[in-house]
Amino acid sequence: MSGADGAHSESDTRVANPATPARDSRHLVELAGVGMTALLAAVMVAFLVLYWAQDLPVASGLYDAFRSFGRDMDAVLGTNVFQHPFMWQSIATGVLIGVVAPLVGSFLVHREMALIGETLAHTAFAGVALGFLVNATTAWDGPVLVVALAVGILGALGVQWLTARTNTYGDVPIAIMLSGSFAIGTLIVSYGRGLTGINIEGYLFGNIAVVTVEGARLMGALSILVVGAVAFTYKQLLFITFDEQAARVAQLNVTGYNTLLIVLTAVVVVGAMQVLGVILVAAMLVVPVAAASQVARSFRETTYLSVIFGQLSVIGGFAFSISQGLPSGGSIVVVAIAIYLAAIAVSGFSVKAISTRG
Repeated sequence: MSGADGAHSESDTRVANPATPARDSRHLVELAGVGMTALLAAVMVAFLVLYWAQDLPVASGLYDAFRSFGRDMDAVLGTNVFQHPFMWQSIATGVLIGVVAPLVGSFLVHREMALIGETLAHTAFAGVALGFLVNATTAWDGPVLVVALAVGILGALGVQWLTARTNTYGDVPIAIMLSGSFAIGTLIVSYGRGLTGINIEGYLFGNIAVVTVEGARLMGALSILVVGAVAFTYKQLLFITFDEQAARVAQLNVTGYNTLLIVLTAVVVVGAMQVLGVILVAAMLVVPVAAASQVARSFRETTYLSVIFGQLSVIGGFAFSISQGLPSGGSIVVVAIAIYLAAIAVSGFSVKAISTRG
């Protein structure tokens, strides 16, 4: 190595080294945020399990301890919220939404498929309306969200089928499904009101009171399914997200993974619309990811930050909603947008700064 080369190398090292502690600190903060979010989600899932199994000997003691903790929180904060199990199941549902919606949304946003969340929300709305109608006119009394989940998944597969088999522009089948499913939902609601007095406004705008025991348990099970599926197929979904053609050349099952992603989106939407409502549910798939994209330097970092921002949006939105007596869906989305604007204000990055590094 020549003296010039050695000096140049030394200079590079001196320039590069000062940034290393900053990068390390940033990475540690992100990991801490993800760890705290994962811990909170695990506690919420544990509560749902205890709530379900509270009559069992071991679970009964733990459930009573959780209730006691809630009463202590109310005493400290001067509230009348945390002592009630139905509030905890709503909070648990929101916390899990704050994890899975940005997780799936990270792939949707970078594939320019943000509109698909809105489409599947309208499809799920038709499913909820159908579920109410079936409950009212038959002997079946199962959760309406089960019907909504089935309809949502069928709608997701329908969008995939239309996109693959039509020669129209890519977003035309999505727009048709969006308007068509909502039209069907409104017809079912109108017909059902004439017979049974169906009230579906809570699912339109989001309401903590809409979250049922069955809905919270379903959200817990679906969240575990979504996180597991994304973790298991992360590399494949990442490959398809940034270079679908290369993935096809590599003989990856692109159609299968596309179908998986859109079905996971439907699953998230059905669970999330309990708290956010049909109209606002797509925001949690998009806004936290958009905020993360302003400050992240890689796709993996975008995913981490979007989950953290999603969780902050849910917690902040719940706090604002409970303190002011306002709808939970609108409160959560407003906080998410505030985080997005803050990310723009403090960052010189843009969405284009995201690299394909996992």
